[in-house]
Amino acid sequence: MNYYLNKLMTYHEVHRMAREGFSISKIANHLGMNWRTAKRLLSLSELEFEHELSLPKVRKKTLEAYTDFVRKKLEAHNDTSAAQMHDWLKEHHQDFPIVSQKTIFNFVHSVRTRYNILKTETVRDYAMVAELPYGVQGQIDFGFYNMATTLGKTRKVRFFTFVLSRSRYKYILFQDTPFTAQDVIQAHELAFGHLGGIPKELVYDQDRLFIVSENFGDIILTSEFRAYVKRRGFTTYFCKKADPESKGKVENVVGYVKKNFLYNRSYKDLETLNTEAMAWLGRTANALEHGTTKSIPQEEYDIEKAFLEPWYPIELTITPLPQYAVHKDNKISYKGNLYSLPFGTYKGKNTKVQVKAVGNELIVIDEKYGELCRHEISLLKGQKIISTNHKRDTNTAIVEMMAEFSELMPNKVQAFDWLERIRHHKPRYIRDQIQALTTTVRGLDAHIASRALDYACVNDILSASDFNAIVEALKREERNEIQTDPKIVQLNPLNAQIKRIAETDPERSDLESYDDLFAN
Repeated sequence: MNYYLNKLMTYHEVHRMAREGFSISKIANHLGMNWRTAKRLLSLSELEFEHELSLPKVRKKTLEAYTDFVRKKLEAHNDTSAAQMHDWLKEHHQDFPIVSQKTIFNFVHSVRTRYNILKTETVRDYAMVAELPYGVQGQIDFGFYNMATTLGKTRKVRFFTFVLSRSRYKYILFQDTPFTAQDVIQAHELAFGHLGGIPKELVYDQDRLFIVSENFGDIILTSEFRAYVKRRGFTTYFCKKADPESKGKVENVVGYVKKNFLYNRSYKDLETLNTEAMAWLGRTANALEHGTTKSIPQEEYDIEKAFLEPWYPIELTITPLPQYAVHKDNKISYKGNLYSLPFGTYKGKNTKVQVKAVGNELIVIDEKYGELCRHEISLLKGQKIISTNHKRDTNTAIVEMMAEFSELMPNKVQAFDWLERIRHHKPRYIRDQIQALTTTVRGLDAHIASRALDYACVNDILSASDFNAIVEALKREERNEIQTDPKIVQLNPLNAQIKRIAETDPERSDLESYDDLFAN
């Protein structure tokens, strides 16, 4: 069907549905078009529409080259917004032209219509709030998001968001562990350093990281945060959770981060995520026109920073973690419960470890070796919380396995030293490595095992699969050498006893004995 007939049939279908009493939005949804297009078609007579079709089409399609990219993204994630698609286009195409957000919206909508990729979205309404003067207020909130990792798993990330109320200039910081009071204070400092100043007032949720209790309207701050606020000199305002009139700006930012930056983004590591976030802030969040103010946050911030209180670095007082004595059976007592520790933690009666409670997790730390283990904090009393990894001395078992493998090798010392290198290189998988190596060398000719081990040591090969490949290559090499010598016929004995008989050199009779026998 040609272009003219297709458009004409669409025109008549719109008018037919209108005569049957359908609303403009119903007509648009049914035919997959914008409601403004349906409204315009209803306003045209048939002669006017035919005249419009006869006019030459000279419209240049600036973004046509990006159709396949947008189509594939929409087919994979059909609820992607036009704003997020705009950011993706700029991220993946360095030569992407500068166009308005309306152009992007129309282009994404045209791709949806052309390939029938429908979108379902929900809209939340907010009450309008009067704008504040420059430099008066900033708003802070927290969010979390479950990201897919590059290995196909899921990683929960938390983020700190900060926005200046007037300019809408934003800052975000990610971490992959729950925020503590010390983490929040450090995030404030990073945000103020990024802004180069401090607003006079900061607005928060009534979060446990900041307050101890509400005390009938009088907020009681935690000791750490109270000392920090006093030192920095800004005032605080705490509002109820999900209060758009008081804290709607930063709540919008939390949703913006989830829907535009984090949605369908893969987690590689924390450093990469924060680097990508800063690039997104400069490229999109602070660079595009704000939907409410119709101003660009970066340009407004250039004005607002002159009204902020001066910021200068300060040395933060880090509260040392509490220390707990380690019992001789490798455990600690914490708030009425016993928690197991790895074997070897106890090194005498003065052995101590540091303990950090984060959310519902108890993290045990050694000053020299770092984190030792984690336990879920029990809400009961008198409990013994024992990790399955702490029930036996895995170190002793691994050494025994290494010794057993070495006994199978011609050069036992060389084999044990090589396993030590593998253990250092792959500590988490050493048990699997030894098991695979044992399977390879059991029943293997000693000279092949020796040659394979020599080759692995010289070439710094520290993998059971690579060692097996070396063994197979040596076997093929020997078979080829045997086949190329016509004087040698290789037997295929069924067991070791037959092989011994096959390799026996029989006694040979002297022919002169036979001559003497026949002469008589």
